[in-house]
Amino acid sequence: MAKKQACKNCKIFVEGEVCPLCKSTNLSPNWQGRISFVDTEKSFIAHKMGVEQKGEYALKVR
Repeated sequence: MAKKQACKNCKIFVEGEVCPLCKSTNLSPNWQGRISFVDTEKSFIAHKMGVEQKGEYALKVR
């Protein structure tokens, strides 16, 4: 199984070659940590990270 890739711009995990949020192709398999957001409007951490859509995100992307 291939390692998951995360978008370097918005840090969401991506299946494929293009980020569904920002339409970037700047993806990296080199990431650390992961967090899942279910309700971003009520999440303090999502607000601090600037996340507006639910999903699984990397904490650090290189």
